[in-house]
Amino acid sequence: MTTASKLLDKNAAVVRARELRRSSTLPERLLWQVLRTRPNGFKFRRQHPIGRYVVDFYCPAARLVIEVDGESHSMGQEPRRDAARDEWLKGQGFQVLRFAAVDVMNDLESVVTAILFACRC
Repeated sequence: MTTASKLLDKNAAVVRARELRRSSTLPERLLWQVLRTRPNGFKFRRQHPIGRYVVDFYCPAARLVIEVDGESHSMGQEPRRDAARDEWLKGQGFQVLRFAAVDVMNDLESVVTAILFACRC
C-alpha cells in the first residue's frame, strides 16, 4: 500500500468516525455521558478509528475497545463480521468488550463497572 492510499484510508476512517458521532444511538449516547467524565481517571474516545475499523469507544491507557451492539449485530453476516473484527483487534493487542444495547439501557451502572474493571486489568 502506498503512502497516498494509506492517507486516503485514514482520512476515510476519520470522516466515517465523524459521521458515526453525529448519528450515535441512544445507548451509545447514555454510555458516553458517563465515559466522557473520565471515571477513575480513565480517558475514553468515542467513535475512534483503529486501522480500517471505527470502534464505538476506546480507552488508550488500557488499550480497551468497547462496542455497543444493537439488535442488528445478531442478524445475517454481522456476527461473523464482528468476530473477524474482534480477532483483528485482539491481534493488534487490544482488549475488546461487547455489550448489548439493551444492557446499556437497562443496567448502565453494571456496564460501566465492567468497563472500569477491564481498564484496571
